Amino acid sequence: MSDLYIVKAKIKELSGDLNVASDFPDVLNEKVKNLILEAINRAKANGRRTLMGKDI
Repeated sequence: MSDLYIVKAKIKELSGDLNVASDFPDVLNEKVKNLILEAINRAKANGRRTLMGKDI
């Protein structure tokens, strides 16, 4: 697996009494990674070196 951008324990904490499938953290991690990469591209396209909430 690649670098982790999420905290598995926090997913379980937030999910409450629901079970968390073993593939869920990996899929979520990939989505978060892609979201960050898209934000990086948006910031660079706007000539900035700072990621901002509006880049998401």
